[in-house]
Amino acid sequence: MGHLARLEPAYRRLVTRLDAGPVRLPEPADPAAHQGWREILEIVFAPEDAELAAKLPLRPASAEAIADIVGIPVPDLRGRLEAMCDRGMVIDLVDPSSGRTRYALAPPVVGFFEFSLMRAVDHIPKKRMALALEAYTHGDPAFAREAFGLDTKVGRTLVHETSLSEEPLPDVLDWERASRVVEGASAWAVSLCYCRHVALHAGRSCDAPMDNCLSLNRGAEFAARHGFGRAIDKAEAHKILEEARASGLVQIADNVASRPTFICNCCGCCCEQLSSINRWGLRSVNPSGFLPRHNPERCAGCSRCARACPVAAISMVPERVEASRKCGLLPHLDAERCIGCGVCVDACKKGARTMERVARPRVPANGVEKAVRQALERGNLAALLVGGGDRLGTRFLRLAVEALAALPPAKRLLASEQVRSRFVAFALRNAPQV
Repeated sequence: MGHLARLEPAYRRLVTRLDAGPVRLPEPADPAAHQGWREILEIVFAPEDAELAAKLPLRPASAEAIADIVGIPVPDLRGRLEAMCDRGMVIDLVDPSSGRTRYALAPPVVGFFEFSLMRAVDHIPKKRMALALEAYTHGDPAFAREAFGLDTKVGRTLVHETSLSEEPLPDVLDWERASRVVEGASAWAVSLCYCRHVALHAGRSCDAPMDNCLSLNRGAEFAARHGFGRAIDKAEAHKILEEARASGLVQIADNVASRPTFICNCCGCCCEQLSSINRWGLRSVNPSGFLPRHNPERCAGCSRCARACPVAAISMVPERVEASRKCGLLPHLDAERCIGCGVCVDACKKGARTMERVARPRVPANGVEKAVRQALERGNLAALLVGGGDRLGTRFLRLAVEALAALPPAKRLLASEQVRSRFVAFALRNAPQV
């Protein structure tokens, strides 16, 4: 980090703290991207906020536990934390049964990047922030590789249900269907699409709807509580899904099977996750577990599927035609690039494409397993498990043990090397072999 010395001390400490979290904010090499990186920090965090954020523990913690760390009286600290929640720097998690609130530093993604542009007007200078984000995320691959380049992805593709066969598909699980994810949620909210808001201010916006970013469950409760979104009912959430599918948008959910916090309705031109495929060649989202199958007898060679594909995974290839001096065109699929969204199937007017099941991707069961896997891949597992704040709760401990037990042998060894503790040794010693 050659340029890190140019930052104020509070921001240097904040970058170091973010480095220990689920998604880092890496310093880029490109000069324009570096200027954007620095501006993002300064726009979102006032120096005193950066100082406090840098001291927050890695796991969500109560105001009382944080007060012991930072030395600020609990009433004053709680007021500061709530103000930081209103600005998207901190996330508050409210237990509905006890009313107990825990606080956690928001990561860059999904976190303070999105929150900065999920409202049309507030304290954030929108155009300046959008241009800083554009310079940082598009001018240098450092952040894309950090956020989207590791094994455990931020998001997972949900196959368009309209692209599936009308025949019963018993192997399609509830968490693989957007409609079921919405149906099973306890709260819903809609916000401005962060990615399209950035594109609007950068002068490259498309015609996709702006107000269709869905938050669910605790994510929806947070968004509505702090004004980052509008609380909606289940019926409106379903309508947003249907309109997004009809618009040819990709539906990307939080990469967990249980209680995801968001479903984005994404376009290949604006979406940061899909742009990382198109711009940097990263496999940036967990695929759906489906691939399109082509029926050449029905295909008219119109190229609708290729033009609709959000990640340019379909190319039209010349094909010789009997008794014709001209070649026809048939779609060729790059299966390694395809994310299994089903947009191409819905775009085909001849019924020449259907989605078929391939190997189901590995999806973390819940947020704890996702956090454990992300921490392991970033070398931060010890910090996650033994970091300051509230002691390990029974539920977190149980889910963390289950996540460690589900690791393949090579990653179990890596976990034991990162955390030399009786806790990890017990989990790995008692894990079944896979």
